[in-house]
Amino acid sequence: MASVKFTVKRRLLLLLIIFTTAFLGLTGRLAFIQIVNSGEYQKKAMEQWTKDVKIPSKRGIIYDRNGKKLAISATAYEVLVHPAEVKDKEAVASALSEALDIDKTLLLEKVSKNMSSISIKKKVDSEIVKGLREKELKGVVYTEDSKRFYPQRNFASYVLGFTNVDNLGQDGVEKTFDKYLNGFPGRSIRMTDARNQELPNSDSKYYEAQDGLNLVLTVDEVIQHFAEKAVESTFIEQKAKRVTAIVMEPKTGDILAMAVKDDYDNNDPRKTPDSLLDTWSTLTPDQQYKEMYRIWRNPAVSDIYEPGSTFKIITTAAGLEEKVVTKEDRFYDPGYVIVAGKKLKCWRSNKPHGAQSFVEGVQNSCNPVFIEVGQRLGEDRFYKYIRAFGFGEPTNVQLPGEASGLVMTPAKMGPVELANVSFGQGIAVSPIQLVTAVSAAVNGGYLMEPRIAKKLVDNDGKTVHEFQPKNVRQVISEETSAVVREILESVVAVGTGKSAYVPGYRIGGKTGTAQKAENGRYVSGKYVASFVGFAPANDPQVVVLVVIDEPGGATYYGGQIASPVVKSIISDTLRYLDVKPQYTQAELELMQKPLVTVPEVRNMAYKDAIKILIKNKLQYQLESGEGETSLNSLIVDQIPKPGSSINQDGDVILVVKPIGEN
Repeated sequence: MASVKFTVKRRLLLLLIIFTTAFLGLTGRLAFIQIVNSGEYQKKAMEQWTKDVKIPSKRGIIYDRNGKKLAISATAYEVLVHPAEVKDKEAVASALSEALDIDKTLLLEKVSKNMSSISIKKKVDSEIVKGLREKELKGVVYTEDSKRFYPQRNFASYVLGFTNVDNLGQDGVEKTFDKYLNGFPGRSIRMTDARNQELPNSDSKYYEAQDGLNLVLTVDEVIQHFAEKAVESTFIEQKAKRVTAIVMEPKTGDILAMAVKDDYDNNDPRKTPDSLLDTWSTLTPDQQYKEMYRIWRNPAVSDIYEPGSTFKIITTAAGLEEKVVTKEDRFYDPGYVIVAGKKLKCWRSNKPHGAQSFVEGVQNSCNPVFIEVGQRLGEDRFYKYIRAFGFGEPTNVQLPGEASGLVMTPAKMGPVELANVSFGQGIAVSPIQLVTAVSAAVNGGYLMEPRIAKKLVDNDGKTVHEFQPKNVRQVISEETSAVVREILESVVAVGTGKSAYVPGYRIGGKTGTAQKAENGRYVSGKYVASFVGFAPANDPQVVVLVVIDEPGGATYYGGQIASPVVKSIISDTLRYLDVKPQYTQAELELMQKPLVTVPEVRNMAYKDAIKILIKNKLQYQLESGEGETSLNSLIVDQIPKPGSSINQDGDVILVVKPIGEN
């Protein structure tokens, strides 16, 4: 019996020791939590109680130079779900799937998660949210946000760019000026319990969001429309890979328009391209990204190409400024030049230009003439002018992804390389570089930094900052610039650029046709056709460059397919700018004659086309590529197009495919 009592006592003592030890341990732990480590746990509690809600700022509006809205922020919503409050998860997932076009299985997985809140979709349109509210879905909440909206969809795509789901600029001026447009988000801070209800007598704070500044561009919406219309029709008609046009105000460097086709819808920049719909699912994510990047890439600033004969403007300006050539200097073109044992042909080698003055050489775009001017300048002097005109470095146009181009240094420029560069081969430039350099050649000699942004304004219309025109340097004298304008005006009047002629306006310009190079070799059948024009020639208000990449039509010469595009843009722009035409007596007399509908003469023999034009009381001018022309040569294009109305005895330019031309 005594043994049993002793055993019970021992067990009770053991239990007492265990409970005492546990109690002391818990007391020690509690003391450690509440006294020693109280700060850390108080911080964690505060984090659980504190509800910090970000209040998005309203992104600034993007305007054209005249106050037309090009990009705005529309009201949108973020759809969130509090899973603990969702009673019928199947019904909620089904309703959200139908309204938001999201896979139901994925949504069911989300609404079943053990989380206080989960985002379902951002940037949801007001109308969709309105429909969801009517369904009174328990546990689904909607927080107000803003969504970037471009009223004209793909208008000026590469200038404007686009934003991501967080309203951050991803391309175009949306990216370049993101820190000004985006503003600063606000915050709502309050203390809540587990049911998300505000705690009584808690301290809450509200910090109002600061809206972004509004951006005013140099782009003119009307001129941009002119450029977009002309570029789109050319892109379709010429079956081109890409067509680019830039309109610049030469005295300020202001970009009045920048149009590129093919383009994308800024409201849905990640939409699968129509041309890849059938194969998109077979591409890897990396391949898909590369395809989207190719679409977003702005060729006006990011792509480089051999400019061909448009670069002869630079050779002309440098030669005249250095006085190694004058307008009256005489040259002889046998159809080719031998340089360091290499035969360099003129573009019309089968029908050489023969004896000609320098002005006639420019009008004819004769390669041997420019080779000789380049030789007179020499590698060092020519390179100095190439760099002075801005080639080989970015123009600082304030658009993403600008290329520097490729310029050969004098140390690497041998006699053949010097000759090639003099007529626009062996050098790679971007369209923005070329239009900026040509502007300098005709505006009095001043290289202006391209300007895409005019100013930043607040919501009251007050100017916060103005981006002033920047004169980088004077490249040539005003006297030389005047001579360049005079010579280039003659190119349109009587030379290879006559397709850009507009009655009543003095227009100057230069054609360009260059074979494309890939992997260090020129590719047969791939060309870049271009034309750069300016007007009025005596006091330039606009410079227009059009570049047609890989035209797939009947011809590929810049004078035949690019100059009419420049003509269209210049003609519309000058009238819009209220530049009054000044007609010559001959033009006035022609305008008094009755209108005639231009007949269809394409795909006819030259001799048959002439007969039809004469029958319709119309004159004609002939444009042909390299090769011999005969009465049986095929008419591959005509300017103006069939169905157009022109005055009786007006000129129809016939584009002929010469015998022997591929």
